[in-house]
Amino acid sequence: MLSVLLALCLGQAAPPERPRPFSITVVDDVTGRGVPLVELKTVNGIRYVTDSAGVVAFDEPGLVGQDVHFIVRSFGYTFPKDGFGIVGKTLKTVPGESVELKIHRDQLAERLYRNTGGGIYRDSIMVGKKPPIREGLLNAKVVGQDSIQSVIFGDRILWFWGDTLRPAYPLGNFSMPGATSPLPAKGGLDPEVGIDLTYQVDKDGFARGSANMPGPGPTWLGGLTVLRDEQGQERLIAVYDKIRNMLETYQRGLVEWDDKAMEFRKLREFPLDHPLYPRGHTLTSDVSGHPYVYFPTPYPLSRVRADVKSFLDLDQYEAFTPFREGTRGEKKEIERDGSGRIVYEWKKNTAPAAPGDLAKLIKDGQIQESESLIPLRDVETGKAILAHGGSVQWNAYRNRWVMIFVELMGKSMLGEVYFAEADQPLGPWAYARKIATHAQDGIVYSFYNPKHHAFLDKDSGRTIFFEGTYTVSFSGSNDPTPRYEYNQIMYKLDLGRDELVMPVPIYRDNDGTILGPADKDHRDRVGHPVAFFAFDRKAPGTIPVFALTKGQGELTTEPTGESPLFHARTIQGDAPSPDAQPVRESRNAEGRYRYDSASDANEDGFQPTNRALGRVWKSHSKVVVPRD
Repeated sequence: MLSVLLALCLGQAAPPERPRPFSITVVDDVTGRGVPLVELKTVNGIRYVTDSAGVVAFDEPGLVGQDVHFIVRSFGYTFPKDGFGIVGKTLKTVPGESVELKIHRDQLAERLYRNTGGGIYRDSIMVGKKPPIREGLLNAKVVGQDSIQSVIFGDRILWFWGDTLRPAYPLGNFSMPGATSPLPAKGGLDPEVGIDLTYQVDKDGFARGSANMPGPGPTWLGGLTVLRDEQGQERLIAVYDKIRNMLETYQRGLVEWDDKAMEFRKLREFPLDHPLYPRGHTLTSDVSGHPYVYFPTPYPLSRVRADVKSFLDLDQYEAFTPFREGTRGEKKEIERDGSGRIVYEWKKNTAPAAPGDLAKLIKDGQIQESESLIPLRDVETGKAILAHGGSVQWNAYRNRWVMIFVELMGKSMLGEVYFAEADQPLGPWAYARKIATHAQDGIVYSFYNPKHHAFLDKDSGRTIFFEGTYTVSFSGSNDPTPRYEYNQIMYKLDLGRDELVMPVPIYRDNDGTILGPADKDHRDRVGHPVAFFAFDRKAPGTIPVFALTKGQGELTTEPTGESPLFHARTIQGDAPSPDAQPVRESRNAEGRYRYDSASDANEDGFQPTNRALGRVWKSHSKVVVPRD
């Protein structure tokens, strides 16, 4: 319109108004919500990617107004094929008109929106739609951000990211830029809609660093923890790493948040070889009436008392580890007792046993898989999973601790996202289900350092939200997705889905009696050996299993008037997993019953019966997780 008025004032012919682009919206065929990160590619290789509302604004000169075929694909989603087996749709691309395409979500997690970067709602704005967030095009001149850290401080959310890119130059901000947003209950957006981020910016309007620690190279933060001091004041403390040569830490220490200056202040450095310090996305849990801070990486195998004095004293930290006390660095020696059993205990000044450490010890034959604390398996395939970054949070809906993490060296190197749950932070962590993928049709992407934002949970924890870094880094791919590359994507997961009814530990009492999770708070069962894993609720293809009351430990599938001890998969049909095996019942001369998964050896004096109750999941670990 301005160009028209200017032309009239100058006595020139007005240039023709550019017509509004042809609008394509790709929606979830179940929810009807627009799906971000869907690629639409033309026959001649022109690629478009839907924005956070699932919109593509098509205005390609020479093609607009034509019949154009779009190949449609997206990680974790599928689009129908035509009669020739070609995926996609031919559309008449009329300027100003719109069309809706439906895509089917195969994965359990629903992709919601991109949370950082430029052009989050670019295409929606181009076709005349209003975005749900204030800054739909460019917020604080940020076009890329790595690895989210988030925490509630006061009555608002603090957000921090690692390396941050700007449009003006390839080098951006490497000192943890920060932003704030109100909690949903305090005026913030519904997390299903988006996050309105208010960045702290420099004089040029670019997101400024919040952790400007002295020394060259990037500063990275981890282990953000809010504690109250003796005066009742909130204090936010974290660990910082100074980085060189891409991934090498050359300095490490503790920092504290200055809320007035909106930045972190250095407290002190500590030696790089110290085995225990804050890290990961922290959680807090009570131990014998005392709150402790745990540091998941992604398993919560290190902790410290949740008070400021203890948190600042690294000598107070402890790890639940099989290594001899004082172990650090590369030389990790397993501690065994007189009977040869590995000694897993809370030990100070000792390195935790990372998933890679235990996997290597198994591979090298130093320990058996049954001696590993965390022999995690895919619940569907039975494949061993090496867990990488993630987070653990308490979930009221599941009444358990839930872990969102990525698999290392799966279908993609760091892009396969899993869900697992456990009775307490230490576990038992046994089975996990894939909830999102970033590998499809030979194309792989990374989605690392996922963070479950428990403060955004809805429906009493049934609906949870997590985000992570979407990037070609470490994937082996050299084809970055425009605008999405090196940015944060938010996902939603409904924990009420039948597919997420997971096998939970079914413990055995000292006399062999099966202790089901349904007849008492399952957390009271921790500290007993695990007999096998089964469901604690009804799901498709399951049958309830009850305890008879005559005191001999006998189980039955016939209703007894009491609540089921657990639910097993039916024997009929194919096994849902190589680990789902028939419950084997045996009985001794005194008439006492014992139940095991089919591959377990019978105890002396017990003889198998011919009764099959159903299928349960095998326990791969013989380690008894202690009750905190």
